[in-house]
Amino acid sequence: MKLICKNCEMEISNVLTELRDLSLLNEEIGEDHTPLDYIPQGYFLIVGEGDDVDEKGTIIINMKDLINSKHHRDGNRLNGCCGLDGLDGLDGMNRVCLNGHEIGTENSDCWMPHYITINRNTVNFV
Repeated sequence: MKLICKNCEMEISNVLTELRDLSLLNEEIGEDHTPLDYIPQGYFLIVGEGDDVDEKGTIIINMKDLINSKHHRDGNRLNGCCGLDGLDGLDGMNRVCLNGHEIGTENSDCWMPHYITINRNTVNFV
C-alpha cells in the first residue's frame, strides 16, 4: 500500500506493509548518540489506544519512506536543535506534499528516534 495526499493525490510514500511485530520498534538512541529509526523502512504503523508515540489513528512511517514532500514554509513549525523536534501539538505539522498541502510531522531531532507521523485526515491509502 502507499499513502497519497488527500488534496492532490500525489504519492507521498514508498510501498508500505503494516508492521505486525511491535518488537521491531526502536526507541533507543545509538551508542554514539546517533538517533536510530523508530520503525523499520518499508513499514507503517497506526497508533492505537494507549500507545505513547502519538494520538490514536496517526500513521507512523520511516523517514526514508516519505517521498514527494518538503518542510513547511512556516519557519515556526521547524523547531529543534539538530533536526525537527516534531512537537505537533505546539508547532503544527512540519511536512507538506510538493504542492504545499500539510501531511504530517517529521520527528528528527538528536534526542529522539526518527520517524514521520502522518495525519490520517490528510492522506488516503492506495
